[in-house]
Amino acid sequence: MSSPHSGILLDRMMSLHPKIIDMTLDRMWRILAALDHPERRIPPVIHIAGTNGKGSTLAMIRAGLEDAGQHVHAYTSPHLARFHERIRLAGEVIDEQALAHTLGTCLAANGPDPITYFEITTAAAFQAFAGTPADMTLLEVGLGGRLDATNVINKPKLTVITPIDLDHQQFLGDTIMKIAGEKAGILKCGVPCIVGPQQDAAMDVIESVAAKLGTPLLAHGRHWHVREEGGRLIFQDAGGRLNLPLPNLIGPHQIMNSGVALATLRQLDMGPESAGAACHAAVTRAEWPARMQRLRHGPLQDAAPEAEIWLDGGHNPHAAAALVATLGRLPKRPTYVICGMLNTKDVAGFLRPLGRIAIGFQTVDIKGQAATLPAAETARIARSQGFDAQPAGSAAAALHKIIAKAPRARVVICGSLYLAGIILQDNG
Repeated sequence: MSSPHSGILLDRMMSLHPKIIDMTLDRMWRILAALDHPERRIPPVIHIAGTNGKGSTLAMIRAGLEDAGQHVHAYTSPHLARFHERIRLAGEVIDEQALAHTLGTCLAANGPDPITYFEITTAAAFQAFAGTPADMTLLEVGLGGRLDATNVINKPKLTVITPIDLDHQQFLGDTIMKIAGEKAGILKCGVPCIVGPQQDAAMDVIESVAAKLGTPLLAHGRHWHVREEGGRLIFQDAGGRLNLPLPNLIGPHQIMNSGVALATLRQLDMGPESAGAACHAAVTRAEWPARMQRLRHGPLQDAAPEAEIWLDGGHNPHAAAALVATLGRLPKRPTYVICGMLNTKDVAGFLRPLGRIAIGFQTVDIKGQAATLPAAETARIARSQGFDAQPAGSAAAALHKIIAKAPRARVVICGSLYLAGIILQDNG
């Protein structure tokens, strides 16, 4: 008899716990023990937390390591089109057979005990990593850090904290300091942590936790610096100065993400020649879908051949500010926003910066997501901020309304990685 398809196994996993998010490591330790602790048998780990920029930074680090000839495992979330995207084994997205086998092993090890979807799928990632040789493992925190399911690595090679801002307040706390405390939960005694640019309140918390643990910090603005100068990226740390091309990932915020990635790569013992090539590749070869991604093909572009369509998965005020800064650098065009969001997000806070560059908003539901904010409610919130906003039945319908007014518009689809995933699936 053939083994079940991974989709069936993933659906079964969704039923094992009544809550989507339940912050504790107890269930994680239990299933890892049942699996004979695969997290202790994986290649050296770089553990990455933060509010924004985690995925882009991880993609840059991975591009650098792979250019240096290393085989790299990577774990990210959420996925955009298929669950398989979350688990990369030695550089390749996990195949269906390996994923189904690993999920089945984890289901059997867990039995009927309660466990969240993220916990058991994280255990599956560790199980897959332990069974495949590689040189390095890149782990992206799912939520927070201290009690995140990925925070079971006793001695990572390095930890990384990208910029911290307000997000997921219902789980992490309602102040920057509380959220920073959760993110700083990934710090480990004696393990260097690369810290991206932070608000003072967040940095104070990180420094306090680091002092208690004996964690060396390599912080932006103190131990390393990065800037754009003359159309180049300039990075400086104790090891010297790098003069590199601008990142191929679009947006001024990617300068800072590049700095975090470069500071991380420079802490690894690769030799000067490999390190130089790795740093160049990090900024020029990284790929990370739905982060200010230009859609150039597919049904949406076919329906609006003169329009310029962009896709971005940002969903909090910090991400919206970065999006506006990126759009502000593009040649001027009438700009419209198609937005779909979850009801757990700061919708007004996300929309407010976008009002500075958008002529109008079309709002959509995120199909298949129980926590979707209805399009009519998103439109109402946008109008409460003084913006012209109407709900639409789909992104395609929203695009049709926009190009009827402005055929050569710049259209930005944003508000959720889940929406971005749907767009990428539907647009081929």
